[in-house]
Amino acid sequence: MQNAISICKAFGDETRMQIMLMLFSAEELCVCELTAALDLSQPKISRHINILRGAGLVESERRGQWMFYRIASSVPSWVDALLQNEQTQFGPALMRANERLSGMDSRPPRCC
Repeated sequence: MQNAISICKAFGDETRMQIMLMLFSAEELCVCELTAALDLSQPKISRHINILRGAGLVESERRGQWMFYRIASSVPSWVDALLQNEQTQFGPALMRANERLSGMDSRPPRCC
């Protein structure tokens, strides 16, 4: 029960929902990509990532100088259903975020 409460609290912020939706569609992103996509500062993105990580929603992997974030493999199945449903509501915002991400000059490499 506490896990569900923590997850719901983490989803209670629009920025955190957008981060989760970006990770849901892109599979993994680094903080610099999220800052470009969402047009927010690095400290703000990092703060939201830490809340999502604390709720068990996000996991990370360091590759060289880059820290990549993705949806945790241990999230309950209802989280995927929630994210699929929310993609429609956040559609226009996600489109703008993906356009900013596509226009990003130097994205980190995906392989080691």
